[in-house]
Formats: sequence, structure tokens, C-alpha cells
Amino acid sequence: MDMKKSKNSIGIIDADLISEPKTVHAFPNLACMKLSNYHKHMGDNVKHLLSYKNLDRYDTVYISKVFINSKIPEVNIFFEVPILLKPNVIYGGTGFFFDKAEPLSDDIEHCKPDYDFYNEWVEIEKGRKLKRVRFEYYTDYSIGFMTRGCFRKCLFCVNKRYNKVFFHSHLSEFFDETKRAISLWDDNILGYSKWKDVFDELIDTGKPFEFKQGMDIRLMTKEKAKCITNCKYKGDYIFAFDNIEDKNIIIEKIKLWRDYVNPKRRTKLYVFCGFDKNNLYDESFWKQDIENMFERIKILMQFGCVPYIMRYNECIGPYKDVYQTAKTWCNFVPSYMKKSFRMYCIGQGKAGRNPEINSMKKIEKLYPDIAKKYFDLRREDIILNKDWT
Repeated sequence: MDMKKSKNSIGIIDADLISEPKTVHAFPNLACMKLSNYHKHMGDNVKHLLSYKNLDRYDTVYISKVFINSKIPEVNIFFEVPILLKPNVIYGGTGFFFDKAEPLSDDIEHCKPDYDFYNEWVEIEKGRKLKRVRFEYYTDYSIGFMTRGCFRKCLFCVNKRYNKVFFHSHLSEFFDETKRAISLWDDNILGYSKWKDVFDELIDTGKPFEFKQGMDIRLMTKEKAKCITNCKYKGDYIFAFDNIEDKNIIIEKIKLWRDYVNPKRRTKLYVFCGFDKNNLYDESFWKQDIENMFERIKILMQFGCVPYIMRYNECIGPYKDVYQTAKTWCNFVPSYMKKSFRMYCIGQGKAGRNPEINSMKKIEKLYPDIAKKYFDLRREDIILNKDWT
């Protein structure tokens, strides 16, 4: 990259990382990493900022966030004006603008990520005695997109503005030979007409790789199943079961998939819930959505798959505790593998003193038909093929 040297001072903030309350985010902000490397090649002095103090010291400050719920201080004691209104601040990302977020300019978008960007933060966090695995995506992975876009136009998705899946970059654009694995964040790889070319590039590296956003199992074919199950795929095979309306095709494709996958390899499907496309969020919606969630969990139990509960906006509403309990039951795989929903709730503590039992009893009282149909199902009892255990 041949660029004129400018030597500006650049501050970059990953807003999700320093939002309160403090949490450990599993994934780095790719836009921040690309901005960092771009400005370093410009000859600028780049600093990863871990607070909103002293922003006036920098010629330009970039603030990026992925998640809507991450907080940005509107007024800060260190400034006379709100942070986002300061003349040297540029902000962007889906956390600010959702599907209307402006893309990075091409010269930044196609810049290799700065894989050293989070080094200082990682060292600080290690001092909190957290396990190394919490930081692996900051230290051990080449990360990027080889394709972008999706044609599904799901109303809840940040990619609904697209009409198709299209080529974005070759692997070489973000590949780092020193990293032990590759994480692809493509939106819908199986919807790309030249998907096999993408897999061939990945396979040629000899590195394990994954599609972390999940793959569209509705597009599964025998050829795709053979390719995915015979390559050096890392971790769980991840797909999605977002809508109960897709029940028949999901079952059909899981059956196809199960003809090729090693029974001992875990197949996980995101189970999206808590989103009302009509924006009513009335009692009839919540009842139907809770039932649809448990029906999808039942189907995945039968086919030896693992549900991963994904809550829209954390399912803010009268049944937030129910969704939270379903999430902790399913997303902690050992509990899901051995326990029914009822067994899990009871095992968490004594009645009246834990939210799990209270949320279970709430549904039993209001919707006894749902409780009767789903609460006592155990994976090992209803699984259709014992080889899938």
C-alpha cells in the first residue's frame, strides 16, 4: 500500500468493548482493525483508546459499535459538548445505524486488519484472570469476509438491504499465516453461486476454518454437505432455524445433512425468538412465539442437534425471564443434553427463590398446554437415531 505520509494522531474506540456494565465481548471489531492498519500505512500515529477521556488530543477519533445496546456517554464531564457531536469524532457501525450504516470506503474495507490492534487490551484483561479462550478471536484467528450480502431480506437483519450474495475478497486480503485458524463472517455463504471456489481457497491453506455467522441449511445439497463435512472445519457446524414456518424444509435438510456428517460432530442451529414482524408485541404474540421456540427446540432434539437461543433485543417484555431461562438451559449444552426444561428449572434451586422455577411456573399457569407439550421432553428420550447422541 503506497500512500502519502501524513502523521496525524488517530484515536480508535471499539464502543462495545468499553460499554458499561463491563463484559468480555467474544469478537473484535473488524472495522476498528481495518481503520488502524489503514492509518498506520498512511504514516499516522494510531492509538486504541480504552476510554472517552481526552479525545481533543487527537486529530481524528473513530468510534465504532456493532451492538445497539452498547452505551456511549452523551455528555461527559471531560467535554463541553456531547462526545458524538465533537468536530474530530467520526462514528459508525450497525450499533448506531443498524441496516442504514454506511460501509467503509473501499480502500479501508479492503485493507488487511491490524491484528495487533487489541494487544494492549488483551494484556490488561488477562490480569483479570480470565481464561485464554475468552480472547482467542483477538489473538488466534484470521478474520474477514469472502462474500457479503444475502437475498433473504429478514426484517430483523442488518443485511436486509441486499438482494443477493456477492464476492467480497479473496482470502489473501485478510489471511495471516501465523494465526492458527480462520473465522469467516460471511452473511450467507451457501447462497453464493461460486461457494465451492471459496471453500477451495480455504482448504488450500491447510488451516481449520469456520463460518461463524452460521450457514443457511435451507440451501443444503448433497454436494455442499460432502464438501463441508470432508474439509478441515473448526468447531460446531452452525446453521439457523429462525422461523417455525421453515419447519418442513429445515427437517428435510437436516435429514440430508445427517447422511454425511460425523455423528460425533455437533450440529448447532440458532433459534431466533422475541421478534414481532407486526411490531405489536401483544399477549397473543408472546404466547405464539414462546410455543414456536419450544417447538423448534423439540425438532432439534429429535434430530440430535443443539439449539442456541438468540433473543431479539434480549426479548424485553413480560416474558423476558422465560426467554432467559430457555437461553441458559439450551446454550449451556450439558444441561440441554441431559435435562428437560422442567428438570433444569427445578435443579437451579428451590421454588420461590430462583427465577428459573418462577418463569416455568408462570407459563404453566398461563399456558398449561405449552407446559404439558414441551416442559418434560428430554433429548435422549425423543431423539430419532441414537447414533446422533
